[in-house]
Amino acid sequence: MIRAKELACDGAGPAVASVTTPVDARFDLSATVLGARRPGERFFCLEQPERGGHAVCGLGAATLIEATGPGRFRETARRARAVGARVVADDPGSDPVAPPGTGPIFVGGFAFAADGGGTPEWSSFAPAQLLLPEISLVRQRGEARLTVSVLASADDDPADLVARTEARLAALGPKSMPLIDPDPVARPRVAGAAAPAHYEEAVRRAVELIEAGRIEKVVLAREVRVHTGSRIDPAPVFGALRSAFAECYCYCVGSGDGVLVGASPELLVRRDGARVQTVALAGTTRRSADPAVDAHLGEQLLQSPKNRAEQAIVSRRIERVLDPVSVWVAEIEEPVLVKVQNVQHLATPIRAQLADSVSAVELAGRLHPTPAVGGEPGEVAEPMIPALEGLDRGWYAGAVGWTDLAEDGEFCVALRCALLRDEVAHLYAGCGIVADSVPADELAETEVKLQALLPLLT
Repeated sequence: MIRAKELACDGAGPAVASVTTPVDARFDLSATVLGARRPGERFFCLEQPERGGHAVCGLGAATLIEATGPGRFRETARRARAVGARVVADDPGSDPVAPPGTGPIFVGGFAFAADGGGTPEWSSFAPAQLLLPEISLVRQRGEARLTVSVLASADDDPADLVARTEARLAALGPKSMPLIDPDPVARPRVAGAAAPAHYEEAVRRAVELIEAGRIEKVVLAREVRVHTGSRIDPAPVFGALRSAFAECYCYCVGSGDGVLVGASPELLVRRDGARVQTVALAGTTRRSADPAVDAHLGEQLLQSPKNRAEQAIVSRRIERVLDPVSVWVAEIEEPVLVKVQNVQHLATPIRAQLADSVSAVELAGRLHPTPAVGGEPGEVAEPMIPALEGLDRGWYAGAVGWTDLAEDGEFCVALRCALLRDEVAHLYAGCGIVADSVPADELAETEVKLQALLPLLT
């Protein structure tokens, strides 16, 4: 703390003091964060349970970075780099078995559109929003760490900062995730933000644009609202999601009076030094409880010309984007099936070796939006999306994740999600539209995707 105070006295602004310590990996880190959060306080939980119990959680904000506009990824990366240069922290080399995300990290996300989130329900989510949590907790493969970060200015008393930190830590403790009430007093009411026919008409219009040669593909989403009659607690919803979708990126991001919760099957980008991983994910079909039927559905998806073409569009774009900053970019020859609880997808894992020093945030900005959530060609298709959909996506189909001081990190695409505000949940689901898309089939696909969250809220 004293070293940070000395740095803060150099006239260049506040500094951050950060200390990391091991904690018991058996603790439920997300339950601890959700149980200790204060009213209106920012918080962040990201888990992928099947990946060695991977979890990255944050509580409170030592520093908040927000940006808007087309350069929002680049701007947040620049400002995070500036903050990181004024952090006094433990040497990460002294803890070689620490999980990814150990130490001071930035957590948050990005809206789908450069100025997205302009409607009232998204008012507390900036188009770009990264925060350095006061408390972060990470876990993977039996190792867990807690990091405390405190902002110190030139006129702060180190003793006061220590006392405030101790009080904060005293409020933490092992917690259990609450369960969803199976019999709520008020019966939830489900209503589309627009009639289903509106979505089918949007698909028809998109197909006409494709047939006219103006675009190759476009992704269209719809919104469904659940009115619960009482304030929605995100904790049991998140707990149920991570149990049902252990292979997905399960996230819960609290900002002001809104909470974004979801379970995404799609990695946008992961950077570990010069190594980069991503995935081209496109093409969807349902699951079946009958193993034989489920396998048949998967094989149909693998052999579907429509879905293979949609998936190839995404793969080609990702390769084109990564190639200028990479020594090499490689993908597997044939797509594979990714199966989650209610749907299965076509996926092509893609790896790259960076030639240039490009941060995880800037890589996310280069890749976002892939044709899996936007369109192709992007510069033509993406401006059409708001007019066709008639909704503000906010952070839906944007990016959620974290980055550390070495500029490594991981971001997923914010899919299969709901924005919770007071008594209303806004659910979003979309489909990729190509030349042979059938409006009724695309509408039915959105209904399948909505089943990730709809049963938990109704």
